[in-house]
Parts: sequence; structure tokens; C-alpha cells
Amino acid sequence: MITVATPADRPAVVRMLVAAFVTDPFLRLAFPDDAEYPAGAEAFFGHLFDQRVGHGTVWIADGGTAAALWEPPGITLKPELRLDEPARSRMRAYDDAVHHALPAEPFFYLGVLGTHPDHQGRGHGRAVMAAGLEEAARQNLPAYLETTNPGNVALYERAGWRVTAELDSPLPVWVMKQ
Repeated sequence: MITVATPADRPAVVRMLVAAFVTDPFLRLAFPDDAEYPAGAEAFFGHLFDQRVGHGTVWIADGGTAAALWEPPGITLKPELRLDEPARSRMRAYDDAVHHALPAEPFFYLGVLGTHPDHQGRGHGRAVMAAGLEEAARQNLPAYLETTNPGNVALYERAGWRVTAELDSPLPVWVMKQ
């Protein structure tokens, strides 16, 4: 069952995302040390969840087995994320590169899509992604995402996304539109 997340869903969603992104190139750029990854990823995903949940743009499957954290147009995310300076600097370089590849006109942005490793392959990720795409379509707006995982490009293409930009630095990134 797909539902809009509430603040009460935060612990389950954050735990799931930390588990889902253990090998993600961006998260490992930000938190390369295995010892720092869990706490850093938890802070990162908690921050993103908190920024979006109040806008009704976080959709979850079955209480948190998968989640899509969408950013609607017109909101300003607060950058205050408590990280050490090296992690903050790596994230800033990545964000600067990606945001230059995104359009100036309004769009829905799929900031995070994750499925717990124990539930992958069951369509949960596609279902929570579809909820955000339906909202974008209702508002007659395009949707964008970016991925640093080359294996995700084909997965997203099968779901109707197309690559609009490829970046090389600070790591390979594919910006996609639907």
C-alpha cells in the first residue's frame, strides 16, 4: 500500500534508506569511511525527509519498505546539515555540479528513491516513484532526478525517464527527465 509519509514514519524511512544506499557512489563520496557512513547517512536522509514531509511529497510503501522523497517546485530547502567540513565540502561540490545541469523552469525533483534490500524487485520503488510522477503530471510539470549509480540508468529508462545530461565530476552523474 502506498501512502503519504508523516513525521511518525521518519525512523522507518531513514533506517531503510541507510540500508538501501550502503554502496551508492554519492553516499560513499560523502561518507567514504565505513565507520562514518551509518551516522552520516542517517543525518543526511533524516534532513531530506524533514525538509519534504511537510509538503506531502514523501511517498512510502508498506510503512517504509520503499520511499520516494520528492521536492516540489517553489520550496526552499534549508541547507543546515550538521556534517564535518570534509563531508560538507564533498556534498557542496556535487550539488553545485548537478544543479547547473537542472532547468531554470519549475519541475518536480525526485531527490531520493530507495527500497530496502530485503524488498527489492517487488515493484515497491516503482510504485512510490509513480505517486510523485502522478502529482507532477497533475500540475503539468516535468520531473527530474539524478543518479550516480550506472546500474540505475537502465532501471529508470524502463520507467520512462531519459538522460538529459551526463556529468563527470566530482563523480559520474546522470541527470534524467520524465
